Amino acid sequence: MGSFSSASSSSAAFAVIVVLAFVLSSAVLCNAGKTSVYVRKVEKTIDMPLHSDVFQTPSGYNAPQQVHLTQGDHVGKAVIVSWVTENEPGSNTVLYWSENSKQKKKAEGKVKTYKYYNYTSGYIHHCTIRNLEYNTKYYYVVGVGHTMRKFWFTTPPAVGPDVPYTFGVMGDLGQSFDSNSTLTHYEQNPLKGQAVLFLGDLSYADNYPNHDNVRWDTWARFVERSVAYQPWIWTAGNHELDFAPEIGETKPFKPYTRRYHVPYKASKSTAPFWYSIKRASAYIIVLSSYSAYGKYTPQYQWLEQELPKVNRSETPWLIVLVHSPWYNSYNYHYMEGETMRVMYEPWFVKYKVDFVFAGHVHAYERSERVSNIAYNVVNGTCTPVKDQSAPVYITIGDGGNIEGLATNMTDPQPAYSAYREASFGHAIFDIRNRTHAYYSWHRNHDGAAVEADSMWFFNRFWHPVDESSQ
Repeated sequence: MGSFSSASSSSAAFAVIVVLAFVLSSAVLCNAGKTSVYVRKVEKTIDMPLHSDVFQTPSGYNAPQQVHLTQGDHVGKAVIVSWVTENEPGSNTVLYWSENSKQKKKAEGKVKTYKYYNYTSGYIHHCTIRNLEYNTKYYYVVGVGHTMRKFWFTTPPAVGPDVPYTFGVMGDLGQSFDSNSTLTHYEQNPLKGQAVLFLGDLSYADNYPNHDNVRWDTWARFVERSVAYQPWIWTAGNHELDFAPEIGETKPFKPYTRRYHVPYKASKSTAPFWYSIKRASAYIIVLSSYSAYGKYTPQYQWLEQELPKVNRSETPWLIVLVHSPWYNSYNYHYMEGETMRVMYEPWFVKYKVDFVFAGHVHAYERSERVSNIAYNVVNGTCTPVKDQSAPVYITIGDGGNIEGLATNMTDPQPAYSAYREASFGHAIFDIRNRTHAYYSWHRNHDGAAVEADSMWFFNRFWHPVDESSQ
């Protein structure tokens, strides 16, 4: 009887330990998030026809078209102005002047063309305007000597810890009717983004026979109405690869790199697919899901050296842009970002990255602050856990492209997923100061002012409070 009683006590104690362990582990991430009750009507996504007004070329001989801006240095005192001329190269000059000055200055750019299969590009111009004043409106003119076109932009405030700034966030835009709705929605948003964080997959030209590069031209004319007036910060996606050996095109990213320049050398990067910029109170790191990122590779070595450089007393908000998501509960592109997550997530936790924005999955999802960095091949600890030093992961590949929505979600919703919805839309990330930022996601079927998902976020360095209780 004594031995039986002892065995019973041991069994009971073991059972209590097992239950307690289960309860404690469940407490880490016990409740799954919200799957939106909103169900978008299933409709085929259709590209706008080539004769659409948003694709029309500007009138006049050799008129500049496809005008676009991006930041041109590391700190926001330069812009890269790009445009295309069709008839002849024309002038490489950009005239520019500040709103309160009559003195016009000149900057000189360069022009190139490229061929892709049976397509020959127009004359692609890139010109960097440097030494601009912060927080200043500038006018600029391209097309000098032929048909001149005038635009404007506003430089960001000087880099500093409590500088407010508002970013738009979009990805996987394409050039469908839904794409047009997304861009219009963003333009009409009363929060008024000052620059766009673009998460890759621009034109979807590779969905056409022989990667029809005419669709690179039409896309750039379509988005000109926004990107000629405010910089878009570019991330390369899989639809920028344009790798097509079956038609003799074996240089990845050829059209993208000819058309879209970024200031990668300013952050000591060796390639335009990974780089960083400072803008107002944000430090933005752009990574490439489709360039080598394993140990010893150029991207790995650059990021290893880049993260320690971030001074959170100067730029409190640390934001990473990447195309393929690391935390994704849709049955599309599931776990495609897993190997990159394994390589870099420990660094993101160590350096307290605030947000990771991704595209690729054509839907919307916001995660809890979680990490999955304890696992190794021996311990089997492979479940994401709440981690207040970890980023929030936001998937926003819902721009509206021709491939349509991702509607098939994993069931049940995993605990790391805070909110998900299969709709097209855009987001606004509104930094108020070093501690607080307001984030909102807007679905296309809502009125412009309606927020389908919104939240106050607290900076991981200056105010690392748990936001999940909101």
